Amino acid sequence: MEEILKLAANYGFPMVIAFYLLIRLEPIIKELQKSVTVLTVVVARQGGVDYEEARRLVEVNGFRK
Repeated sequence: MEEILKLAANYGFPMVIAFYLLIRLEPIIKELQKSVTVLTVVVARQGGVDYEEARRLVEVNGFRK
């Protein structure tokens, strides 16, 4: 029983903090993903590359699931 309490004391706090930060940062990460997608379209258009072609290249190279 004492070992379980030690484990909870040692690892419980970092797990709670990590979970809290994950929940707080998830919307920010999703917004960043949208921004990167928009910037990909802008750069592809400026470079004269069709967006569909750029997306296909990204998928073939394994950068996107």
